[in-house]
Amino acid sequence: MKTTTWDGAWLDSMYNNRALVPSYADYFRRWSAASGEALRTQRCRLDIRYGGGPNEHLDIFEAEQADAPVLFFIHGGYWRALDKKDHAFVAPAFTRQGACVVIPNYALAPAVTVPQITMQMVAALAWTWRNIARHGGDPSRITVVGHSAGGHLAAMMLACLWPVYGKELPPDLVKNALSISGLHDLEPIMHTPFLQVDLKLTPQQVRQASPALLPAPATGVLAAVAGGDESAEFHRQVESIRKAWGPASVPVADVLPGLNHFSVLDALLQPDQRLHRMAKEFLGV
Repeated sequence: MKTTTWDGAWLDSMYNNRALVPSYADYFRRWSAASGEALRTQRCRLDIRYGGGPNEHLDIFEAEQADAPVLFFIHGGYWRALDKKDHAFVAPAFTRQGACVVIPNYALAPAVTVPQITMQMVAALAWTWRNIARHGGDPSRITVVGHSAGGHLAAMMLACLWPVYGKELPPDLVKNALSISGLHDLEPIMHTPFLQVDLKLTPQQVRQASPALLPAPATGVLAAVAGGDESAEFHRQVESIRKAWGPASVPVADVLPGLNHFSVLDALLQPDQRLHRMAKEFLGV
């Protein structure tokens, strides 16, 4: 059996995005202000419960018309930080295109494990499929988009065997997914000291919750992207899911020039950016 020796200091240097982007706080300040504006100006329903556990609630930003495609956005923060309210800024770029936007919360490590967070997102999406029509969304047109740890969770949602979770749920509940700077192979994360102190990943959890170690989804496609200015490990994470699932399931596995771990999320919202056009194409708007 092949044994890999991991260099913890090197992994920290690859995955510590705040160290890699010294201006990261400027992004957070701008996103916070834009999220506050979105919560004030968008037609939204806040803190709707999708389950009875910790942080199991979501926000819905409604479209103007009925039967709107649904963008289900999962935030990042390495499964241990941030909140849905910090990401309301994502909604306006898509509600004005005619989409309904759902932004869920989840409990954070170390109080929960990554597989437990994954199952929270399964519950949130099942709730969305069952209930989004009353908020103007079309349950047959759900696109999942996630950033960083959210990109990992987006890929996991595409891989989910939905009828096993709920017999009434369609196999293609998630029509497509977009993983932005996503983490598809969790083994190096298990050996990254500044993350493992909170995540406490085990080899079994890595096997359970690494999209790149799971079979390719039977339906739907994943687009996986990272910023060109991100670390070599984030670029490898993009390659890993294409290699594992194949080009039929991952037709897009690209590095986008000139973008870092935070500006790549900005690009999702900008009409002149390829990433925004990808999301619109998935949504059909």
